[in-house]
Amino acid sequence: MEEIQMIKILAACGAGVNSSHQIKSALEEELSNRGYDVHCDAVMVKDVNEDLIKGYDLFTPIAATDLGFEPDIPVIEAGPILFRIPAMSAPVYDSIEAAIKERGLS
Repeated sequence: MEEIQMIKILAACGAGVNSSHQIKSALEEELSNRGYDVHCDAVMVKDVNEDLIKGYDLFTPIAATDLGFEPDIPVIEAGPILFRIPAMSAPVYDSIEAAIKERGLS
């Protein structure tokens, strides 16, 4: 039996409180429904640095963000998830799933 690898995702927004936590919950639920073992952490964008991001497989900020460095992991803007409109959120989930497969995490 093949073991499912836990995928670690870092979500970030301005305050690290509301939006990033909504993104975290939505990603964990949707990707779990798609058969992935996902753990997502929510933080303030200003707290994202090279050391922190090394512990994650994907980075999902609420919007395009200049971190002052180039992350070595896929960065997928997750803001559209907050609208809870399937036509807007589905492409984000699909992009995240594609990045998971591309990185061999599934």
